[in-house]
Amino acid sequence: MPFFLRLSTNHYTPWNLTNSNEPAPPTNQNLSFRRVSPLSSLRTSLDCVSDGGVAKEVPVRLPFVVVRRPTETSRFFWAGNCLQVVTVDGGAADADVDFDDRVLRVCGSVVREFFIPRGVTGNYVEYVKWKLLHRVFSSALQVLATQAMFTAMGVGFSSSLPSAAALNWVLKDGIGRLSRCIYTASLASAFDTNLKRVRFTTSVLFVASIGLELLTPTFPRCFLLLATIANISKQISLACYLATRSAVHQSFAIGDNLGEISAKAQIQTVCFDILGLMLAALVNMCIENHRRQQAGLHYLIYPFFAAMDLFGIYQGLKHVHLQTLTKDRLEIILSTWIERGYVPSPAEVSDKEGVNFLGFKVHWLGKWSWPIRIGCLNPKDQIPKWSMKTIQCITKEDYYFVCVEFFKGLKGTKKQSILLSIREGAEAAHIIMGLLQACYIRRALLMNSSRWEIIVEENNASDSTMEDWSVIVENGKRSAERDVSNLIDQMVEMGWMVKNILLSTQEQIRYSFVCD
Repeated sequence: MPFFLRLSTNHYTPWNLTNSNEPAPPTNQNLSFRRVSPLSSLRTSLDCVSDGGVAKEVPVRLPFVVVRRPTETSRFFWAGNCLQVVTVDGGAADADVDFDDRVLRVCGSVVREFFIPRGVTGNYVEYVKWKLLHRVFSSALQVLATQAMFTAMGVGFSSSLPSAAALNWVLKDGIGRLSRCIYTASLASAFDTNLKRVRFTTSVLFVASIGLELLTPTFPRCFLLLATIANISKQISLACYLATRSAVHQSFAIGDNLGEISAKAQIQTVCFDILGLMLAALVNMCIENHRRQQAGLHYLIYPFFAAMDLFGIYQGLKHVHLQTLTKDRLEIILSTWIERGYVPSPAEVSDKEGVNFLGFKVHWLGKWSWPIRIGCLNPKDQIPKWSMKTIQCITKEDYYFVCVEFFKGLKGTKKQSILLSIREGAEAAHIIMGLLQACYIRRALLMNSSRWEIIVEENNASDSTMEDWSVIVENGKRSAERDVSNLIDQMVEMGWMVKNILLSTQEQIRYSFVCD
């Protein structure tokens, strides 16, 4: 006997897999499915009762077929000889929702489906909100700047010289693109190791370039100079945006859906820029009757628009949680592991890392005394005798060594740091273990900081100092070898990409072992 299902649309929707001539069930058969709302969540149980207390066959829920749409969730059931589909519900909670609320839900769901890809992390929506603020004000600023530059060239006036204007425009674009190539080539590795800082710094340059373009009507004779400098800044900002865009999108991807995220990002950019154009048009309409004061009004509008633009970029970058490992992120992870015994998530590391606009290296535990540097020995720095013993004892089985170096600070004061030098052929696991050992060594030095500060000041190379340093190095190495396997496993569980460590150009310098 076919089984009929009562849907929220008040229609019966059977798929009869038996003979189509079989008569319909009698009307006194009280088979009922609870009415469902088209905007509700998934229901996992259905009631089926017959007259006379005789149990009828209950439809079997097919667990492997779920059809999801922006406004509903449908599911297939098998009733023995009939396949049925139903929009399943979370109960009567949504049955009392007003029609207006349902319309708002539908619209919100459609908008979300249009702008937001499916397989993304939870922080992506917050990122898009701040991107909206950034793109609207950035687009409006660009319209105002372009209008100012046309005014400076005399476009729209009878005294304008089209050929001279075209030549100036070509010159500024050509020089700007050449500068973009030079910048990209010189800063290639920084796009990976300092993504947020480079992205925000170039955004500041971009906003400053718009300010220069707004100055061109006031100084028309300096048009080429101002426009060229502004275009150089714009091209640099564009190069950074293109170089870092894929890494930002990848940080939001849950699966391998980078193409979908990139497509949605283009939709967002176009729509947000249109809002910016509308805002700029509204501003122009408001100042249309004040042409003489137009340039001055632009200077009043610019600071507010620029501040909102940079604020949106800054807040958006705070919601970008990169899973790739750089030296700074890895040091945060290892310091947290040593101090608190767990691996922090990308979101926690992102909060501690920050945007780092000016590039200052601030230690996240508040300890400036012993910063760690990855690279090779610097002839200008001094290696203490008690630390040189570590270098002299390296073997062909070692993929790194750790030592202490002295260097002069900004005011000529003597500073110390821990150097981690990596050998040719070292893999990511060796770098993680080497930096972990360096962090253990730093903790041991800080636990007895007063004594080691005196040793550093006096450059004490006594036998006891050498012995104490050797003990610290060996203890740090044993601790690193003990923890590294468990540490890497937990890093993988937290979503970190441990197969490669992104290092800057100076950090990529390796040493080669020579056996004399």
